[in-house]
Formats: sequence, structure tokens, C-alpha cells
Amino acid sequence: MHIAKTVKQLEAQLLTPENFAPYGQVIFSSQDGKTFDTEDAQLKLDKGTPRFYIMHLERRGRKFHKITRHVQCTQCLGSLAGKDWLIAVCPPNNEVKEPDLENISAFRIPGNCFIKLDIGTWHAGPYFEHDSVDFYNLELSDTNVVDHFTHDFLQSQQIEFEII
Repeated sequence: MHIAKTVKQLEAQLLTPENFAPYGQVIFSSQDGKTFDTEDAQLKLDKGTPRFYIMHLERRGRKFHKITRHVQCTQCLGSLAGKDWLIAVCPPNNEVKEPDLENISAFRIPGNCFIKLDIGTWHAGPYFEHDSVDFYNLELSDTNVVDHFTHDFLQSQQIEFEII
């Protein structure tokens, strides 16, 4: 038996440090030699071995129905080659085991910065229209094994999202 799904559209906001603050940080380039301050990524990677790697992703489109969070570390994501991309996020709330449907937002991330997701921030992406994009990713070496909590909106509420 086929269950009908609802497609909920999320309009991608232009990324600013202010509108992304409930989810993490936006990090832009700075002058070499600048001392560490609050504009630098405030990382939490003390629960394991940090892993910094480049992940290659093929055409991802703009639709999703699963959203994930990590509760042991921050995560940094940025594209190489200056390519823009999209992400959907929901503020962290570690008292609740699923994201708040009413607080999911989408952002267009320009290729001249990266984002740091706060601990517990729900996220879906990266998404993009390019044929492929390489992303650098900083998390813990076992994040996707022991700290990967996913909620499936299609299964729980018959909802799929599309970032527009």
C-alpha cells in the first residue's frame, strides 16, 4: 500500500553569521597572523580523534527526508573550488530525540566560507546542483559510526523537503 507524502518547500536563506547563529558559526577568511578570537571556529573535538578529510559527492539535488545530528562533537563543512551549496538545519535540543519541524531552515552557503555546526545541530546536506563537489569535513574519526543520530520524516510523518 502506497502512503501519500507531502513535499514541504524550504526557501534557502542567504547565509550570514547572524542568521546562522542558532545552528553554529560562519567562518570567512581572515588575515594571516590574526590572533584567535570568537570569529574563529569554536571547536569541540575532545571526545576522540579528529578527522579532517575531503569527501567527494556526486549530484545531490535539493530534496531530502532524513536529517542527522552529532551530540559528541562540532562539525565543519566547506566546499572546495568556490562552489555554492545548500544545507538544511534545525537548532540543537538534546532534551528531545527528534528535530522540531517548525524550526527547520535552509541556507545557501557561498564557496568563500565554511560552516561550523554546533553540537547537536540537526543537518541535512550538503545539497547542490553541480555535477559534483568536493567538501572538506572536520569531525571525529568515528562520528559516522558512534555519533550519528538520524530522523526520517518520510517514515514518521510522510514528509519530504525540497530546498528552493
